[in-house]
Amino acid sequence: MSENSAAPGTRPAMAPGPQPEPIRFFGTTWVDHDGGYGLRRVGVAVGSLAAAVAACFLLRFAYEGLEIAEVGSFVGILVIAMFSICSAIAFRKTWEGFAARPKDPDREDSLRGLKSIGFIGSLLAYFVRSLTEAPGEKLRRTEYETARAQFEKRRSTRTGNPAARGTSGRKRPKRG
Repeated sequence: MSENSAAPGTRPAMAPGPQPEPIRFFGTTWVDHDGGYGLRRVGVAVGSLAAAVAACFLLRFAYEGLEIAEVGSFVGILVIAMFSICSAIAFRKTWEGFAARPKDPDREDSLRGLKSIGFIGSLLAYFVRSLTEAPGEKLRRTEYETARAQFEKRRSTRTGNPAARGTSGRKRPKRG
């Protein structure tokens, strides 16, 4: 195998320093928008919208099952309200997750159940974001560019080999 045989969507570790964080379905193609980035964005948009539509049909069948069971209109209203509210919260939390890292990871873990009930909202947030960029790309690009700038700043302050500095003709004083 050759040295350049990296998996699609990943960058070979050529340069020292920070490496970009991969994004689900995109790998690291978001850095240079190469490796089928545009097609991946279209695929993610279509896939998340199709999954949201399929989930809506699934919920409709579940609601019809409640009607067949004749559980009453109150339970039907509660189910609709629960999925609507949970989907709205899941959309908002997913959307916020594309822009910033969670401040309180424990709180995010406690919302995991609520977000899984409102999975349609998460799918719709994924769809809407993938129309403009890879979901989470802006956040990761900002973090990556900041890390690269800090790395270059640290690296540029070092000049030459420190062992070679003592050869300028002057001697170090002896410790005694």
